[in-house]
Amino acid sequence: MIQVFGHTSPDTDATGSAIVWSWYLNEVKGQAAAPKLLGTPNTEAAFVLARWGFDQPEIIADVAEGNDVVIVDTNNPAELPASINDANILEIIDHHMLVGGIKTKSPINITIRPLACTATIMADLMGDDLAKAPAAIKGVMLSCILSDTLEFRSPTTTDIDKACAEKLAAELGVDIAEYAAEMFAAKSDVSAFSDAELLRMDSKKFEIGGKNFRVSVLETTSPATVLDRKISLMEAMSVVEAEDGVDQVLLFVVDILNEESTLLVANDLVQTVAEKSFGVKVSGDTVVLPGVVSRKKQIIPQLAI
Repeated sequence: MIQVFGHTSPDTDATGSAIVWSWYLNEVKGQAAAPKLLGTPNTEAAFVLARWGFDQPEIIADVAEGNDVVIVDTNNPAELPASINDANILEIIDHHMLVGGIKTKSPINITIRPLACTATIMADLMGDDLAKAPAAIKGVMLSCILSDTLEFRSPTTTDIDKACAEKLAAELGVDIAEYAAEMFAAKSDVSAFSDAELLRMDSKKFEIGGKNFRVSVLETTSPATVLDRKISLMEAMSVVEAEDGVDQVLLFVVDILNEESTLLVANDLVQTVAEKSFGVKVSGDTVVLPGVVSRKKQIIPQLAI
């Protein structure tokens, strides 16, 4: 059985793409496959699963030596099971920068393209076979694209992503604006999560200038709901830093509708990062970054200390 999974802290694309590619392997390629998760999916991903009638895939902690696996929506070993290099990696499908560090048992197919969403890449790889997909699979693919592009607001959005989403929506009879609003409302409901869980919910580790950062993003249509918790969130940062072995957590609260981010400025290090990275002057415990909504394209490339 081939295990198909994305990164830790699974979002809609990591969750949905694992389901989509498992369907493709099973139903088109005739290869037994099953989607897996490396953590609890976020609230938007959980909404998408329920909306299109899927049970939550099994959460796994690691892989065993020789397990057949396909990796989607990441190629970063830091976001994968500890024993990933002991597994039999069959394929990687991703849209992030090439990190390095993954070792395979033999030559494999690797598809990494500068698109906003892994599901968009999969649609192209499937070609005419996409027509065989049931509505539920197409619905998950549409959801992945709308999530990763923030309904086409993100600067990572390409014409290919948009065209694919519009084609899927037309086939499904789904109004994109209405459905995206439902998705984003689900993503914005974080009331059930602790501060530490919020800091890790959509988070990736990066090394910048000799410092290890956990760069966390919370995309929401209700930024005030998160910012009302800013004091406790900043207090929880020290706990997460100690437990995760990083020097600093950076939390960007992305306002989807107003297309801006608010960075929580917990200390002098974060203030330095904000001012050197984004050319702003910090005078309090938050700073607004107009137009900044993409970690991949607008945050990580700019970070400096």
